[in-house]
Amino acid sequence: MKKSVYFYLLLFSSGMLSSCKKEDAFLDVKPNISLVVPSNLDDYQKLLYNEGVFNTAVDPAMGSITSEEYYVTPAFWAGRPILDRNLYVFGSGYVYESWPLFTDWELPYKQVYYANIVLDRIDKLEITNDYQTQYKTVKGQALFFRARAFYNLVQTFAMPFDSTNFSTGLGIPLRLTSDFNVVIQRSTIQQTYDRILADLTAAVEFLPVSTAYPTQPSRTAANALLARIYLAMRNYVKALQYSDATLSFKSDLIDYNALSPTNTNLSTTYLKEDIFQASLLSGIFTFSGSTTVDTNLLKLYDDPNDLRRTVCYRTNGSNVEFRGTYGLGTGSKYSGLATDEMYLIRAECLARQGNVSGAMTDVNTLLRTRWKKNGTFSTYVDKTAPSAAVALNLILKERRKELPFRGLRWTDIRRLNLEPGFQTTLARVLNGVTYILPPGDPRFAMPIPLTEIQLSGIQQNDR
Repeated sequence: MKKSVYFYLLLFSSGMLSSCKKEDAFLDVKPNISLVVPSNLDDYQKLLYNEGVFNTAVDPAMGSITSEEYYVTPAFWAGRPILDRNLYVFGSGYVYESWPLFTDWELPYKQVYYANIVLDRIDKLEITNDYQTQYKTVKGQALFFRARAFYNLVQTFAMPFDSTNFSTGLGIPLRLTSDFNVVIQRSTIQQTYDRILADLTAAVEFLPVSTAYPTQPSRTAANALLARIYLAMRNYVKALQYSDATLSFKSDLIDYNALSPTNTNLSTTYLKEDIFQASLLSGIFTFSGSTTVDTNLLKLYDDPNDLRRTVCYRTNGSNVEFRGTYGLGTGSKYSGLATDEMYLIRAECLARQGNVSGAMTDVNTLLRTRWKKNGTFSTYVDKTAPSAAVALNLILKERRKELPFRGLRWTDIRRLNLEPGFQTTLARVLNGVTYILPPGDPRFAMPIPLTEIQLSGIQQNDR
C-alpha cells in the first residue's frame, strides 16, 4: 500500500522520540515508536512533553517568508536556496527543491502523529478515580496539539476560510489515526475547520486552567487558540467570546520600561504575557542578519515614546533587525499565544460590534505598558476614536506594530483581503522587476510537497 507522510516520518526522523529533554527517561529508553508502544498515562504524558516536536522552531514559516515584514538585497536573494527565492517573489507552480519532504508540511504532521498515538490508545486504558485528572490533562493536551497542527497546516496549504468556498475548497488531509498505512485524502476547508474546532472545544473541557510552564497546553491556551482561529475565520462573535474567556484567566502585560532585551529576544526568561510558547521554523530569510525590517513597518512607530521601536528592533550595521520575540535565546521567532494578542483580538471584535468604548479601553490598557515613563509618570495619553470605523483602523494598525514576525501577518492579510477596504496587494521589487501577489490569488495556498502527492495521490494546489 502507498504510504504518505507518516511512513516517511519514521524513516526521516530516526530516533524521533529521543529528542526530548534528558529528564524524559521514557523517551531515552524507548527511542522508536515503531518498536515499543507507550502503554500508560505516564508514557503518554512524556510523549507530549517533547518541546523539540511541539514548541521550539517547529511552526510553518512559509507565510512569513512571503509576507511584507522584511526585505533583502538582490545579492543575498540570489545566494539563497530555490525555495526561499521562490517564496520571496511569490513564485508560481512547484516551488520546492528536490528533497523528499518539506519541514513546513512534515513537522506539523509529526505533531499530529504523536497526538494520535495518545488519542488512539488512551481511552483503552482502565483509569481509576485516582488518575482521572491526569487522564483528562493528557487527553486534552493531545487534542490541543493535534488541533494546533491542523490549524497551522490549513493556514499554509489551503486558501483562506471564506463563506463562498468553505464547503468545496480543498483543506488538508485530516489524519485521525496513528496508522501510517491509511491513506487520507484532502478534506474540505469546512471539514478541516470543523475538526480543529471540535478538538479544541473538547480540549477546553479537559485541560487545567494553567500549567507550570508555557510550553504545556492549558485551558487558557486552548481558549486563546480558539480566539485566534475564529478571528482567521472572520467569526468575530466567537473570537470575542474566546478572547474574553482567555483574558478572564490571564490578563498580564509586560511593562516595556522594565525590559533589557538581548540581541534576539525580549528576555532570557519566560515572559508573563506568554500563554503558550512556540516558535517558527528557523533558517529562513527572516532569521538572517542579512535581512532588514521593512521601512513601511518601521514608519508605523511614529511616536518617539513608543518603546516598541527601540525595544523590539536593533540596528546591525546597515540593517534593522527584529529582536522583539518571546523566548529563551533560541533565535527562533515567537509564534505562540500571548495576552497582547488577546487584547487586540477582543478590541477588534468590540469595534466591529460598534462598542467603541470597550475597544479603546483594551487598546489603551495594552499601550500604556508600551510607552516610555519619565520616572514614575507615563508619557502615554489615552487614544480616542469618534467612530467604530476609526477605532477599527487604529486597532488593525496596532496589530501590525504589536505582533510582527509571529506568523500572524500572513493570516491577517489572508482574512482581511476578503473585506473591501482592508485588502493588501503584496509587492516586491528585485533587480528592477516588480512581483505582486494580489488578493484572492491561488498562491495564498502553498504547494504540497511533491513526494506527498506521489505517495498519497492527493490533489495539488493550483498555483
